[in-house]
Amino acid sequence: RLLAPQPVAAPPLRPSLSLDVRSFGATGDGRTLDTAAINRAIEAAAAVGGGTVSFPAGTYLTFSIRLKSNVSLFLGPGSTLLAADPEKDAGRYDLPEPNEHDLYQDFGHSHWQNSLIWGIGVENVSITGPGRIDGRGLTRRGPGARWSRPSGDRPLSMGAAVGRTDDPETTARRAMDGQGNKAIALKLSRNVILRDFQVLNGGHFVLLATGVDNLTIDNLTIDTNRDGLDIDACRGVQISNIRVNSPNDDAIVLKSSYALGFARATENVTINNCQVTGYDPGTLLDGTFKRTQELAPDRDRVTGRIKFGTESNGGFKNITISNCVFDRSRGLALETVDGGDLEDVTVSNITMREVTTAPLFFRIG
Repeated sequence: RLLAPQPVAAPPLRPSLSLDVRSFGATGDGRTLDTAAINRAIEAAAAVGGGTVSFPAGTYLTFSIRLKSNVSLFLGPGSTLLAADPEKDAGRYDLPEPNEHDLYQDFGHSHWQNSLIWGIGVENVSITGPGRIDGRGLTRRGPGARWSRPSGDRPLSMGAAVGRTDDPETTARRAMDGQGNKAIALKLSRNVILRDFQVLNGGHFVLLATGVDNLTIDNLTIDTNRDGLDIDACRGVQISNIRVNSPNDDAIVLKSSYALGFARATENVTINNCQVTGYDPGTLLDGTFKRTQELAPDRDRVTGRIKFGTESNGGFKNITISNCVFDRSRGLALETVDGGDLEDVTVSNITMREVTTAPLFFRIG
């Protein structure tokens, strides 16, 4: 049996160049929007070939931050990136880009720019701690599930009345106008490191990584109100030493959707030394581990599991899961319902306590 290789760490960025966001006008006072200053600092680092953009202690209120190749974000001790609220703050998140393929999976899995931090086609980037990302202003809701296509008719937009002429893409984009629903979104990128920081309430997804190769995720603590880590059509992924509390959705989920417009397997993935839980939101980070919430939004028991699928066009290959703990959550789910293969999966040294549904759930369709 072939075991997943350990991904090679991204090459070091230029350590000699470190840019303080305050030098570009950021205040870090939690009230003044720092979006423009943060993006100016990233552009300046990228213009000279790369470097580190650092956030000293403070609270940086911001809308969309646009990653560039060869740039690292360092969240220093006592620093917080605070997601702005478009209903309260004078600004908007970047609009979700058009995607002609979003009839094949949820709208949320098909767009990346409507996020707190996003990068498309970037390489050699990192976000490291020990600071925090607070998704207070992100929405945890998408504009709807997969679109239904009535027989003999054009597809209807989610929630639209029969006879409406808006196409689903237009309707969904209008519903998301100015909203951000992901803490971090990456598409068609490589050599990415996420390490050492915390996330509170990361929106619909803390991380949506689609078509990302050589991705290292290490030593994160995530306490969120929907999905934790969504790894979609990625290759060479190492997830280690992660704690994810996600009572309302999946904690660590592998997908292989059609969001890129072609089938691409998620393969060569290791998930090691991780803990997934379904405590009340926010009570992992504050250490109280409360257990009063009983139901997830689907009206079933709290979620917090490790899952493959449901989006699975490209399939899953060569996955190793080891030394993980499930506590007050659903169990391990291996699902492929979109025609993809699921092969060479090894699971070992798993501990489960207070499993709220099936410890092992297998589905093919």
